[in-house]
Amino acid sequence: MRWHVQRMGHGPRLLLLHGTGASTHSWREMLPLLARRFDVVAPDLPGHGFTDPAPARDMGLTGMSAGVAAFLRAIDFSPDIVVGHSAGAAVLARMTLDGMIAPRLIVSLNGAFMPFEGLAGKVFPAIAKLLLVNPFAARFFSWTADENSVARLLRGTGSRIDRKGIELYRRLFSNTAHVSNVLAMMGNWNIGQLADDMMRLSTPLELVVADEDRAVPPAAALKLVARLPHATIRRLPGVGHLAHEEKPKLVADMIIQLARALEPPLAGLEADATPISPTILPTGLDADA
Repeated sequence: MRWHVQRMGHGPRLLLLHGTGASTHSWREMLPLLARRFDVVAPDLPGHGFTDPAPARDMGLTGMSAGVAAFLRAIDFSPDIVVGHSAGAAVLARMTLDGMIAPRLIVSLNGAFMPFEGLAGKVFPAIAKLLLVNPFAARFFSWTADENSVARLLRGTGSRIDRKGIELYRRLFSNTAHVSNVLAMMGNWNIGQLADDMMRLSTPLELVVADEDRAVPPAAALKLVARLPHATIRRLPGVGHLAHEEKPKLVADMIIQLARALEPPLAGLEADATPISPTILPTGLDADA
């Protein structure tokens, strides 16, 4: 597979994994802040953004985790700290549980560790599979992804991001291949076993939840933290599912603070680093690439 990756900074190794439907662009403000303290790697997940898709059977949680692990081996990167948003946090937990990575800390940003409850848990994956077998579904969605519809979709997560962020998501959602691969991921996503397996997670887990998240209810994290002896929870008021895009400095400072609190301490987090250049973002996507 060919992967798109952004890497920046020096220090302890930190991995960023975005969530379903996003790409590395979602770290556009936070990555440079973290790179002042860490050696940060942020890939596009399989089939997202500029990364090649995996076979459909490998677009579920297990296959996605194995794919990211293979990518990390290829670049010889063993992360000290891992940070995942939404489904990205589930991938990191699966990788840790299966011995693919051995981080000192997992930071979950509105992590999606639990299946949708009730009817939604059956209906949402079924709808994704139906759309996946329809060759016109992804193309129709990409044709209709104008600024207003994308802005409404993002507001539906409880977040309000700036116009630059909306435009980057519009470019992403206008890419037929990206949309098709997101549907493949949703249609193959089986997370039921993860919630049970996490009972044996020994790595410290920080659950960062946004009070206004409409995509992953904060109550799900409260249920999870009650079952995990090595998990703690931290709430962010006034932001939604895309909290790291709404308040990038707040979230970056939180991650640095958590990393500094590790015992034994991580080397290289004490002194100020030289300011670094901003991350380079893609200028566009070919809608049919």
